[in-house]
Amino acid sequence: MTNILIVDDDINILNLVDIHLTEQGYNVFQAKDGMEALEILKKVACDLAIVDVMMPFMDGYTLTMEIRTQYDIPVILLTAKSEIEDKEQGFQAGTDDYLVKPFEPKELIFRIKALLRRYDYQQDESILQIGNTTINKKSYEVQVGKRTLILPLKEFELLYYLASNPKLVFSREHLIEQIWGFNYEGDARTVDVHIKRLRERFSNLTEDFQIKTVRGIGYSLEVQRK
Repeated sequence: MTNILIVDDDINILNLVDIHLTEQGYNVFQAKDGMEALEILKKVACDLAIVDVMMPFMDGYTLTMEIRTQYDIPVILLTAKSEIEDKEQGFQAGTDDYLVKPFEPKELIFRIKALLRRYDYQQDESILQIGNTTINKKSYEVQVGKRTLILPLKEFELLYYLASNPKLVFSREHLIEQIWGFNYEGDARTVDVHIKRLRERFSNLTEDFQIKTVRGIGYSLEVQRK
């Protein structure tokens, strides 16, 4: 999953961008100023940063320069100003793109996708990242922080499938077909047993995600917002 950092002292902008990016399947981290953003970058491998220009403690230009010296990720600057001098200052600081407020969330998403392509970003579909949780299909390991778990095969495959499709709701029958195969002759309640085991393993270990029951339909994995 692609990690995107949003930095803005306006909580309304943070929440608006968060909602739209989460709907697109991105994993979003919020910071209210440059100092908080740098602390997040030390802990989380972000793939792109969206940075407001006017912020307390450290403005967006300075933060962009700091990001440029330490990380190889694209940066989009957000500003209420459209003067050529401000754009020039932004590009001199090292930004990759520039978006003037107010903006359409769809335009921001287009720019994000274009920048990720430009950076030749290739998401390894065998490795899923949800906050501090890594689900690695190459090694069949789940790492939560510094702790590594080896799950039984079907539990791992079930978790990986749900995590690959966050927010989508799947029936027991669909999950049986995807994980156990069309020829499986057991009861569809097998899914309930495996879901229960996954919840028991992770409920006290991480808040990065939750597997939720959708009454009358089935199950869905939801990424928890930071």
